[in-house]
Amino acid sequence: MDPSLVAEASQIGETLVPLAEAGTPGRVNRELVMALGGAGLLGKVFDESGVTARELCQIRQGLARVCPEAETALAVQGLGGVPILLSGSDSIKQAWIPQLRSGSAVAAFALTEQEAGSDAASIAMQANPDGDGYRLSGDKVYISNAPDADIATVFARTTEGARARGVSAFAVPIDDEAISGEPIAMVSPHAIGRWTFDGVYVGPEQVLGSIDEGFRVAMATLDLFRPSVGAFALGMAEAALSLAVAHARSREAFGEPIASFQGVSHQLADVRVEIEAAEHLVYSAAAAYDEGDTDGITGKAAMAKLYATETAQHAVDVAIQVLGARGLEADSTLAHLYREVRAPRIYEGTSEIQRNIIARELFRDRI
Repeated sequence: MDPSLVAEASQIGETLVPLAEAGTPGRVNRELVMALGGAGLLGKVFDESGVTARELCQIRQGLARVCPEAETALAVQGLGGVPILLSGSDSIKQAWIPQLRSGSAVAAFALTEQEAGSDAASIAMQANPDGDGYRLSGDKVYISNAPDADIATVFARTTEGARARGVSAFAVPIDDEAISGEPIAMVSPHAIGRWTFDGVYVGPEQVLGSIDEGFRVAMATLDLFRPSVGAFALGMAEAALSLAVAHARSREAFGEPIASFQGVSHQLADVRVEIEAAEHLVYSAAAAYDEGDTDGITGKAAMAKLYATETAQHAVDVAIQVLGARGLEADSTLAHLYREVRAPRIYEGTSEIQRNIIARELFRDRI
């Protein structure tokens, strides 16, 4: 890990807190996205030579320590736009990548449907042939940055009965009258919503990769981003532990600091060990991706995401327990972290799905 890039991202994140707090809950904060572009962080994500997984982890870890909203805005922008960078036609990249890099346009990754979440191969949205292009019809739900995004990477079925082998990816501008949408109110007030596509035309230049190979596009992106979900969780865990340690040093009970009580100090010691282990898993997965370890990346990314997100949940819970009622005040940092930390155990593959991946890797060469 390069501590300088983590520290740089943290410093930038501190300047973005006022913008994050000024945003409308549940809607895209365009000023925050543009500030991420102006600070150069989106430029790193959308570098023409490609961001490394290690760099992405460092940026997300640093932002998460101080401004989870900025971290989420950067991550979703990357998730929606990197497939265009990696697999888009020249015309699509020329039209959109400069805007995504600057933050003047907002991207989304539209994979999930009501009946296609963990089982993403069950995608039902149809891409029906129409001349040289296709007409997209169906619904997408729980999509970050919906309904406000300007461009979305949209996955739809082009071959029936083929499961993952019959899905294609398209770059779809969200300015068509045949697209309608609405926000969904969540526990943590992120910009998440649904879209309905009613015969939206997409031309051949909007295909990402090749027809029926949309899952390759998805996995190329998710393999890059899954270790960095762990880095996001790692940053939140570090923030929670720092708050708990500071409180345990200063808070006195029965005439001495509560840090002197093993019931407190041992819980914090366990969290420290878990954070250290999570950091090793996250950056091991990032190294596997950067070194082109195609056999190892899937399992390592799953372990990193699983352990780091579960660790973050535990760290925040322990920190709240240490602070007691103060940690439950609605406007406290820990209450904010408590709302933020739950979602990463679900999106980009639930903890249960990560365990399935790890088990499959474990038994692949043994049965």
